[in-house]
Amino acid sequence: MLMQQTVTELLEAFASSDPTPGGGSASALAGAIGVSLLAMVAGMPKTKTGTPEARAALDHARTQLLELRGKLVALVDHDAVAYDLVVTAYRHPKSTDDEKALRKAAIQDAMRVATEVPLETLRAAADGLRVAAVVAEHGNPAAKSDIGVAVELLKTSITGARYNIEINIGSLVDTSIVDRISAQTRDASAHIGLPLSRIMSDAGILELMQGAAARGAILPH
Repeated sequence: MLMQQTVTELLEAFASSDPTPGGGSASALAGAIGVSLLAMVAGMPKTKTGTPEARAALDHARTQLLELRGKLVALVDHDAVAYDLVVTAYRHPKSTDDEKALRKAAIQDAMRVATEVPLETLRAAADGLRVAAVVAEHGNPAAKSDIGVAVELLKTSITGARYNIEINIGSLVDTSIVDRISAQTRDASAHIGLPLSRIMSDAGILELMQGAAARGAILPH
């Protein structure tokens, strides 16, 4: 299991010539680190206002974030397993018509799984952004840079997941499956801009960017 390895071992696995772990696993890992950072901020004793309401909101957010971390950690391994399923399917024998039919069905089933796994990563990372808005609203202002890094990691997780959905969905021939996954991808991606704009404002990240701009050091958007 990838996530049972040390950090050094995991990095070596990503750097190896083996195709797994690949971009899908990296996307899930980025999301897992992002929600972990947010959980850290949510667990800080100091809140923005010091009110019981802020503490309760952050405690609830931390619970949600730790649940999402569990999902994303599992998806690091699931993505690698999904790719292995595809490789195994392509290795099925194809000497007879029956074998060819079985091989084709196995490939389609494996590609469906390989498309659905990054969809789950997309969903979890998008949920992480929604919870991040709560952390940005109530969290310790001194941790604004941590929130900013977490958000960038979640954005990377979402973008990477979409790349993997798109590269795999093109191999699916069942239009009903393609339509379902496409609709689910759109639903999972909807309204991401709203929490992002709230986070940028509430966490004070806009102030960081404005400060950089004032010094002529424009930060990338």
